[in-house]
Amino acid sequence: MTDDLEPVPLPITDELDLHTFRPSEISDLLPTYFAECLAHGIFNVRVVHGKGTGTLREGVHRLLPSLPMVESWTWPAAANYGGWGATWVQLASPSECS
Repeated sequence: MTDDLEPVPLPITDELDLHTFRPSEISDLLPTYFAECLAHGIFNVRVVHGKGTGTLREGVHRLLPSLPMVESWTWPAAANYGGWGATWVQLASPSECS
């Protein structure tokens, strides 16, 4: 048996769960994921950062205003969508991102 270190492609959906990521990884992850969402016609993304210490949430909220593809964001999400542990991100259409 050999170790397969190739990345495993994951489906692009309207939800990004950050529980397995470190705060230092989100600055590269979010813009890449949002760009893929736009390429797949997804304009509303629920970013699940959890409640925890708030480190992931703070990092996400600090980054969102600097991303040209982000039109707006709402935190907390409704209770049935993660409440304080999730942020809804509205992406701009590709023509509005430049």
